[in-house]
Amino acid sequence: MNNSMVGRRVLWLQVFGLAAVQGAIALTWIIYNLYLEDLLVTLGFSAALATTLLVIENAMGAVMEPLMGNFSDQRQHWVGSRFPQVALGMILAALFFLGIPLIFFVGSSVSALLPATMVAWALAMTVFRSPALSLLGRYAFESDLPQAASVLTMVGGVTGAMAPLAGDFILSLGPLAAFSIGTTVLLLAALVLRQVHPNQTVANSATAARSPAPIPWANLPWIVGTGAGVALGLRLLLQNFPSAVAATGFSQPKLIMAALFITVALSALPCGQIATRLGNRKTMLLGLGGMVVAAGITNILPTPGMAIFVAIAIGIAFSLIGNGTLPYALSMVPPNKAGLGTGLYFSGGAIAMSLLGSLGKNLTMGPALAVAAIGFVGAAGCVLAKRP
Repeated sequence: MNNSMVGRRVLWLQVFGLAAVQGAIALTWIIYNLYLEDLLVTLGFSAALATTLLVIENAMGAVMEPLMGNFSDQRQHWVGSRFPQVALGMILAALFFLGIPLIFFVGSSVSALLPATMVAWALAMTVFRSPALSLLGRYAFESDLPQAASVLTMVGGVTGAMAPLAGDFILSLGPLAAFSIGTTVLLLAALVLRQVHPNQTVANSATAARSPAPIPWANLPWIVGTGAGVALGLRLLLQNFPSAVAATGFSQPKLIMAALFITVALSALPCGQIATRLGNRKTMLLGLGGMVVAAGITNILPTPGMAIFVAIAIGIAFSLIGNGTLPYALSMVPPNKAGLGTGLYFSGGAIAMSLLGSLGKNLTMGPALAVAAIGFVGAAGCVLAKRP
């Protein structure tokens, strides 16, 4: 370990390298979701296939995320680095991502390859996401992990604001240009992570300080449950919030959604400081409680002004939760199983998304927001139920 690392509590350079990867992941999913249905329909597929593909991709992700995370743990043990797997996954994902518009432009003669390429891209994303983001545990003292994670949350907020603010612009670029940009960003993020020396470990971090330990099997279901509850609640709340805003008479719900994600970005760093001082679990519970209240108020939004207030509140609560999810997952497993812990958290989210893809369209706003609140309560219960 480099002597310059001694005494530092957070390796910010490496954290920003991870943030580049997080931003690339978010951007490519935004582009994919914007174009998914149109690409399929234009080549003669049913619009319903888009939903089916997302269900399949999430179901496969639920299995692959922990498998790939655990595989990276083994590589870390035997080879001393997760980066080769991360780099391979990002290169494969970039190639498949670019292949999607290329197949579209070739046309009907190869149209059958389009759904398969989309699924292959989603699977390639699972090869590197959990291994890459599990590296966060190497870059900070355990008590400082939420502060480090706040940089990833900030990048996620900025990228999330692109969908309501720049969605029309991204669509105007056309699929080849948009997917080429996503491909380039993925490859650049891999290069950035490589350049910041991803194998560094902060002195006295959990990863540096502890020897390999057995898997605490009793903790694993709580990680999955937390991931499922958070994903379920966030997806249903964010899906239905624009409709609730429109019902108040506000003519531009996209602007309020943009304000929500900008609030996430602006509040991420302060919320990370709160978690460092208050404790990660308490801060997550505070955010989850805020989300339950927000889901209830969203169902009865009276005015556009109240909608703006609730959007800001949701953004702050989002940051309180988002900063804590990876540190929570990492705290529930020994450092030598960081990839598995991260993968199980994402697996829970994928399970929730797969179920929502199958059932979510049958929920009207009121029941959907009730289920969102239940998801947040369930996640809070998992956080409270088991301590490492």
